[in-house]
Amino acid sequence: MKPLTVFEMWYGRDEPPPDIVGLKAGPLDVEFQEGDLRYIRLVDQELVRRIYVAVRDVNWNTIPAEMSNLSIQSAEDHFHLEFDAFHEAGPLAFRWHASLDGKPDGIIEYTMDGAAETAFRYCRIGFCVLHPVAGIAGSPYRALTPGGPIAGVLSSLIEPQRMENGLETPIFSSFSSLTIDTPTGISIVTDFQGDLFEMEDQRNWTDGSFKTYCTPISLGYPHHAEAGQSFHQNVTVSMNPVREPSVTQQSESREPVRLSLGQATDQPLPRIGFGMASHGQDLGPREIELLAKVQPHHLKAELHLGDSSWLADLERAIATARQIGTALELALFLADDSEAPLETLKGHLSGVPVARVIVFHEAEAPLGTTSPRWMLLVRQHLSDVLPGTAIMGGTNGNFAELNRQPPELSAMDGVAYTINPQVHASDERSLVEAIEGQRDTVATARSYCAGLPICVSSVTLKPPFNQAATEEAAPQDPHELPAAVDQRQMSLFAAAWTVGSMGSLAWGGADSVTYYETTGWRGLMETTQGSPLREKFRSFPGMVFPVYWVFAFLAGAEEAALLPLSSERPLLIQGLASQQGHRLGLLLANLQPESQAVRLRSLPDGKASLRRLNEDTLALAASDPDAFLRLSVSLDIHGGEAVFVLLPYETAFLEILVS
Repeated sequence: MKPLTVFEMWYGRDEPPPDIVGLKAGPLDVEFQEGDLRYIRLVDQELVRRIYVAVRDVNWNTIPAEMSNLSIQSAEDHFHLEFDAFHEAGPLAFRWHASLDGKPDGIIEYTMDGAAETAFRYCRIGFCVLHPVAGIAGSPYRALTPGGPIAGVLSSLIEPQRMENGLETPIFSSFSSLTIDTPTGISIVTDFQGDLFEMEDQRNWTDGSFKTYCTPISLGYPHHAEAGQSFHQNVTVSMNPVREPSVTQQSESREPVRLSLGQATDQPLPRIGFGMASHGQDLGPREIELLAKVQPHHLKAELHLGDSSWLADLERAIATARQIGTALELALFLADDSEAPLETLKGHLSGVPVARVIVFHEAEAPLGTTSPRWMLLVRQHLSDVLPGTAIMGGTNGNFAELNRQPPELSAMDGVAYTINPQVHASDERSLVEAIEGQRDTVATARSYCAGLPICVSSVTLKPPFNQAATEEAAPQDPHELPAAVDQRQMSLFAAAWTVGSMGSLAWGGADSVTYYETTGWRGLMETTQGSPLREKFRSFPGMVFPVYWVFAFLAGAEEAALLPLSSERPLLIQGLASQQGHRLGLLLANLQPESQAVRLRSLPDGKASLRRLNEDTLALAASDPDAFLRLSVSLDIHGGEAVFVLLPYETAFLEILVS
């Protein structure tokens, strides 16, 4: 079998990372990547996260652009770029020309002129501007609307996106100009031409940003484009006052990324479990052994009580949980007439360890939170056989659903919702940005869920279904990966991203988190049969995925206490620290496709071991777990610091024995 290439090890596909062009507009730094402007910064203060043109079809699928005729003119304090872009999917065919200018006075303009080449329906065509959370959340804003100027403060907690007349509502009225006053005294001014724009809090879907978008949702969707219809838009970004960086302000991008360790807290790690494999195959002896070593707190089984297969699914889940040595997390999807299935379920749960029951109704699950009537029905049938077991409600949709419809707490012992980072974008940088928003979902849920446990179930790389779809999707192409499968599941990137996700949810205060599945192309390891589409999902039979090791490194740390491990550049490096007795463990993750130097500070002196999961060790970790565990480097920590270089998308585990 052909070995994995370096790029396949990095992120599951055999292609190099996208080109990133660094540009200057007076005092501002900006990056150009595949048609987008990203990370507009004044030294190390991020002013704007991203400016891009979005084309989304009738089901809100993002249609990627095919770029051509790129021209870049760049100097020390200005730039000019032009390119052509074409989007095509089904009946949709849209072509546009881009003109981008960065000026010596710090003004940046992006103009789009396009035309529909066919008649088609769509939900959005036009600019989106992403504003970073740091320095923006909690800041005052001013906007110019058709009805006059308005002002307010952007919420620190996640602002709900409420519904009116079946349509999503923005944070405030549609506008043509937006000014945000940051804590540093800089006001970020964004002016728009060609359409009215609105703002939403994308943390509802765990994106790490506020988004300004067109066209106003209040106009409804989908829209209709006629062949030949033209589209013209312009976005201009400036800062007020124009500020030159002082001579003492220097970017530290070339210096090691500093991570500082804090003191132990009373905050525990969340209880971590995994989902039953959706492929439906039984586990083999090797898979059982490997999963048992991770010591999961629970195994999630989804039971759709209106389907004829639910009882067989339950029996398989009970058997699998016993083999691994863990409890079940039961997600029950009720139909209107589920009393008889609930009685049957009751008869099968005697003596079965159940960590919690999460209750949904099939029609409500993706669109809102569980109604009290369904909570009461399950409690009536199962409380006797599961005394003391938490019966939770919530949503099987995004956090947005929970946030716009807070649950009826009197009926619940806890609250559950799902997370995935790809509701809006699928590139690696956007997924990394989404890590930040996960913590805010838990903090926001805490604000209205009082002291009830928060259960994030499940975390997946891709959405399990298209919640935004308004029409039936085209049949699955058997030569393509299913929509819920991400080719990066078997990659180093997935492991590094999971470290960041786990740290974000842990510090948010999540009580329980369910990640991925046990085996298969949504799991921790490949099946013995291997990938059904080897040319698309580049695992080999029995491969232990890098993400497995994130959980293996933490096995047995269920009672460990968290320690703060703050990164000065969380888009580059993140980590998670915990201590149990004399064992201090630090998980470190490089979130970029370049090597990064790391300086760990405030470490206790002592004997340490370092295990590294990267492009050099992946082959061993994937095929011979016992040999990989023996592959460690001994370190003596003196002076409270350690410095080393993490390879692209590397995950490292530093274990220190402290006195």
